[in-house]
Amino acid sequence: MPKPRKRLGGAAGPDNKGPAGKHTKTKNPAGALAAMGNSSPEKTSASKNCGKNLSSYWLMKSEPESRLEKGVDVKFSIEDLKAEPKQTACWDGVRNYQFTNGLCSGQCLHTSLGVSAKARNFLRAMKLEQEAFFYHSNCKEPGIAGLVKIVKEAYPDHTQFEKNSPYYDPSSKEDNPKWSMVDVQFVRMMKRYITLAELKTHYQAHKTTGGPLKDMALFTRQRLSVQTLTPEEFYFILSLEEKEPS
Repeated sequence: MPKPRKRLGGAAGPDNKGPAGKHTKTKNPAGALAAMGNSSPEKTSASKNCGKNLSSYWLMKSEPESRLEKGVDVKFSIEDLKAEPKQTACWDGVRNYQFTNGLCSGQCLHTSLGVSAKARNFLRAMKLEQEAFFYHSNCKEPGIAGLVKIVKEAYPDHTQFEKNSPYYDPSSKEDNPKWSMVDVQFVRMMKRYITLAELKTHYQAHKTTGGPLKDMALFTRQRLSVQTLTPEEFYFILSLEEKEPS
């Protein structure tokens, strides 16, 4: 059986079951990571700007249900992460950018090659100890399952060089890799599962009242597999743990 792999939520929306927008998370293959463990993304002015302008909080999507792609199970739930050694895994398979106002802000629009070289995906902006919500996507009931933290900053994603991987990219070269990944570690489960439906209820209300979720990327930029959260969004969602579902 293939090892569990994580993929990102579907590109058509936060609970879409389509195959696009894959995002995988796997146990670090010793050989590949040993070879690339000391590598780091090139520090361009764009990536520096990106890091300065992004939040310290994140939402990262993963599929908790099995689905084979090129013979590889792209499933990776928060329970799979908990079962990994040291409850840590690499967040590989991200294959998307977005370029907005000269800064990276998520998933790639492959139509703008002139600016894509300047764009950096959110993974490259993540810093040690930053926290992220682990979001279950492409499943019967999407939602936030728990918290993870960044324990290794961006380095080359080994799957871009593996021909049998769903995330193989023949245009990426080992001396100039296009794609990066980070390592994440399980922090804790949410006190209760915060569903997409519940978040959407608050989002719709906050659009009228100006509340914390009024601009939440989960709804305004649904295609993003890795999303920034403002401190207000992050702590509002944490506060929902203590309340009955709305």
